[in-house]
Amino acid sequence: MDSFEFNKMAGGLLGTLLFVMALGIVSEAVFSEAKPSKPGYALPGEVAATAAPAASVAAAVAPLPERLAKADVKKGEADTKPCQACHNFEKGAGAKVGPPLYGVVERPKGSIAGFGYSDAMKAKGGDWTDQDLDEFIANPKTYVNGTKMAYAGEKDPMKRADIIDYLHTLADKPIPLPTK
Repeated sequence: MDSFEFNKMAGGLLGTLLFVMALGIVSEAVFSEAKPSKPGYALPGEVAATAAPAASVAAAVAPLPERLAKADVKKGEADTKPCQACHNFEKGAGAKVGPPLYGVVERPKGSIAGFGYSDAMKAKGGDWTDQDLDEFIANPKTYVNGTKMAYAGEKDPMKRADIIDYLHTLADKPIPLPTK
């Protein structure tokens, strides 16, 4: 093979490479996409968390007496399954990791003898009203800053009402639900 043949083959190869590079540049210009303002992908949890501001969600929650009027004791009993890992619901049952919840409605806060309540819970004072229970079940750490309770809280207001309705039944003489 002489140098003329070699030059033709090398020129063809280099011409093809040059053509492919030019085609890449042209296709990037034609099919360019906008650069994201924040690198990465939006995850479904982030979209749901930022979709509605917390203030508008809180404003949409019905008052507790209205939710209690629609509450279902059976659903409330079923909703306490996560609570049963740490709390007893039967009369006379002792404390587990958490205090027993039989008779909790209108019971003084931090009043079970021998149970190791946090200092914050002991200092809270007062009796467990429906409103107190609703706020505590929604977010224990916000209601009692310094509580030992590890539960993150129940965000669904209707589930909280069902649980409170069920807690009302756990007493020798159940306290009736408020009517207004």
